[in-house]
Amino acid sequence: MDRPTRKEHRLKSYDYSQNGAYFVTICTRNRQYLFWNNYDFGRVGAAFGGPQSKITLSEYGKIVKEELKIIPSIYPDIVFIPKSVIMPNHIHLIIVLNAYSESGPPKAAPTIGSIINKFKGSVSKKSGFHVWQKSFYDRIIRNEQEYRAFWEYIETNPMTWENDELFSKE
Repeated sequence: MDRPTRKEHRLKSYDYSQNGAYFVTICTRNRQYLFWNNYDFGRVGAAFGGPQSKITLSEYGKIVKEELKIIPSIYPDIVFIPKSVIMPNHIHLIIVLNAYSESGPPKAAPTIGSIINKFKGSVSKKSGFHVWQKSFYDRIIRNEQEYRAFWEYIETNPMTWENDELFSKE
């Protein structure tokens, strides 16, 4: 059976282990609502690295939150996640790679793809099923203005959830 060809959304000549900031979105498989408890729909989302949330995460949302916290410890002093949000059927995060240290030469940095794949695999393993869709969306953050815009988007996404393209009434 012929499958449709996926559109390549990553830059072919770009080194995704290069120092910099990246905005990443990862969706659940079939866009299932997995991460918030059902009674929390329509309330504010689970942003961390920001104000206290007003919703509760589901069992799977808690797994995602814990695995996001672990990422920087896997790649100490190289990978940072300064901002993220867990939505009912997707997550957004800013990942910062910095393989240069004041104490010596550059360290080998992982690629954004390898970081995300390891994260997705760990969440699925702990959940007991395939949680995520194939692939993920990323955007190279090119300047301070874009960084601030993505930060703001992550911060306000839970409050504008009903207007989100990934929102659907179940």
